[in-house]
Amino acid sequence: MVEFRIDRRSGVATYLQIVHQVRQALRLGLLAPGDRLPTAKEVVAATAINPNTVLKAYRELDREGLVEARPGLGTFVRRSLARPETADGAPLRAELADWTRRARAAGLDREDVAALVTAVLEDSFGEHPQDVHDGQEGNA
Repeated sequence: MVEFRIDRRSGVATYLQIVHQVRQALRLGLLAPGDRLPTAKEVVAATAINPNTVLKAYRELDREGLVEARPGLGTFVRRSLARPETADGAPLRAELADWTRRARAAGLDREDVAALVTAVLEDSFGEHPQDVHDGQEGNA
């Protein structure tokens, strides 16, 4: 089950943080079709956010066709976004993990690495990551 991490200082709406974390878990294969998301009550207990915020995030994921609410049972993953290239042990993922180890050894911190990766993504894809909506990457 996914555990949400809410960064209250990020400037990103809390419900969007949940949406992004579910999408990321779907991309990485951490969530698969049929998996149940934590209930709003469980998320509230773990994160101290408003239950309506959780429900808003789940409605957005439902609207996107990624999850479905089953009354009395919970919210379940409908489809995956995972690709073989992102799975644990995949060559590209292993190369990226090696690169990040080298970046840390060179003295870069998380923010340095994030800034560098963002700059390279912008150069490679020609768009700012926050401007890209999931499912539309590379189609701009």
